[in-house]
Amino acid sequence: MQYVDGLECSEFDREVFTELREGGLSCVTVTCGYWGDALESLDSLAAWRDLERQNSDLIGIARTTADIERLAAGDRTAILLGFQNSSFLSGRIRFVEFFADLGVRVAQLTYNIQNDVGGSCYETTDSGLTRFGREVVAEMNRVGMVIDLSHVGERTSLEAIGHSTKPVAVTHANPASLVPHPRNKSDEVLKELAARGGMLGVSGYRNISGPYAESIDRWAEMVARTVDLIGIDHVGIGTDLGRKVTFEHLQWMRQGRWSKQPQYGAGSAANPGKQPPLPWFPDTRAFPAKEEALRRHGFDEKSVAAVMGENWMRFYREVLPAEDHANAARREE
Repeated sequence: MQYVDGLECSEFDREVFTELREGGLSCVTVTCGYWGDALESLDSLAAWRDLERQNSDLIGIARTTADIERLAAGDRTAILLGFQNSSFLSGRIRFVEFFADLGVRVAQLTYNIQNDVGGSCYETTDSGLTRFGREVVAEMNRVGMVIDLSHVGERTSLEAIGHSTKPVAVTHANPASLVPHPRNKSDEVLKELAARGGMLGVSGYRNISGPYAESIDRWAEMVARTVDLIGIDHVGIGTDLGRKVTFEHLQWMRQGRWSKQPQYGAGSAANPGKQPPLPWFPDTRAFPAKEEALRRHGFDEKSVAAVMGENWMRFYREVLPAEDHANAARREE
């Protein structure tokens, strides 16, 4: 059975890579940045190349679904490089293809504030997808980059789903009808997402999971209720796991350089700090326990496999490039 995690924001090192292998992860999307401009984002990608070389017995950077399958067959975890914002483009439309050529396969349109692509889930007013945003969506479709709407506002999400010619993803969120929170997604967004073949990565992150974070069986209940809402084919896992993330990392995630005031992200003034690890999911070595929890909740074997990873793999086959875009371009020259 393939295990796929739609998004993690961990500080990766050899110990965390070892946990991925011990948990049986075939593929995980990592967070390469939140607020960095193009140059800072290039630094992050360069650092990931070093990590890949230093840990090549455990992981490999994947550019295609075939890469994921090849790496998994060789007992390595495939890494999909992603950003939780589109700031890496620095307002340059041609950088979509450029960063895709460097291996970026997932990008969130906005993070926690309005940007030149569209509105964030935390803005009082969501102005929708901008003209630049529509071009970014079209370019991401063209080059095979996953459009992620996890922190994106309601109107911008709906417009991105409608404008995209390929399925899109919410890599790490939950239905707002189950846990009301600005970071979670309305039934309208999720049903539109599913109607066009998209994916939701159900999270166990405490701040957006409410009572469903209390135990692994409550989490399985949330998965089941999400399946009831949008169908089994559109539900996977997106842990939003933050292994080795410190409070200083959290502060950077939440306010970057744009604010002098305390920003709480998915937390609040009453709940400002880093959330403690879930006792039932402290790290990815606990992934097999999710499989067993789904079985206890009544999922049959096909449905368990779908949620644990097969749905993400189907989605990647449809959205990611069939071959490495950069290599294909070089062959044509």
